[in-house]
Amino acid sequence: MVLCACGKKYKVPLFLVYSLVNQPFILDMAPGNSAIENFTRNGFEVYLLDFGIPGYEDKDIAASDYVVDYIQKGVRRALRHSGAEEVTIIGYCLGGTLATMYATIADEPIRNLILNVSPIDFETVPFFEELANASKEGKLDVSELLDTIGFISGNSMKAAMRMVTNPIYFSPYLSLLNKAYDDEYVKKWKRLKKWTDGHIPFTGAAMRELMQELGKENKLINGGLMIRGKEANLANITANLLVISTDFDRLVLKEQNIRVIDFVSSKDKTFKLENGGHTTRANDKDLPPFLANWLPQRSDLI
Repeated sequence: MVLCACGKKYKVPLFLVYSLVNQPFILDMAPGNSAIENFTRNGFEVYLLDFGIPGYEDKDIAASDYVVDYIQKGVRRALRHSGAEEVTIIGYCLGGTLATMYATIADEPIRNLILNVSPIDFETVPFFEELANASKEGKLDVSELLDTIGFISGNSMKAAMRMVTNPIYFSPYLSLLNKAYDDEYVKKWKRLKKWTDGHIPFTGAAMRELMQELGKENKLINGGLMIRGKEANLANITANLLVISTDFDRLVLKEQNIRVIDFVSSKDKTFKLENGGHTTRANDKDLPPFLANWLPQRSDLI
């Protein structure tokens, strides 16, 4: 867990939950290219949850384990350390899915929940549609395969993501060629390339649970999802909710998160469609436009 309270202006700290697919250092790439730096510069205390890189010995860690043993435990520590009465949860991609699962069963006081390009509704699947439909119809069951292999390597995850987003992967190199004269651009390119190539392994138990409970049965929307004996019902969420989607995202379509606002009990809830793709980007000093007003207004000045 990384934390910073430099020049804190707001009472409500931020707890960032990144995806299980890539490492979270995309949120803090370098000075002047860091979402975390932007948050702290604008007066927020920031906590970043790092799930770590699982090994084969972790193959039995399920999605619900990540929710309770990592997210909930991390939020409790952040609240205790900060002395705050409430917390803002910001989930990115699959991290937002897990954060939503947590928010449905949380005992901790969540002031704001921000879901950034996070899949919640799996009625629509943007890729491998035939396989997804076969799974939903009971014609395809990969549970036995996942039980057998127990663990999906980082290279396998990388190959799967490339198949979905960029089967022919050369445009980043063209961008580098066009700006090879710019030393600063080359440094940023290398950092981003390291991140995009750094897919991490996925535990078989987590993949099986996500594919069955969410991908096949869509239980976050349809109901029936249980986490450690508690019902993960979206109606349990009362936090101020901001759902963000982007118009050029190939991984998570707006149809996969727009309906969540219809199921939560939050009185303050907003859906925003932004211009851009899937990857989070940070500018040199300001909060992203979709957070610039929304977040400070809901965080309370000290």
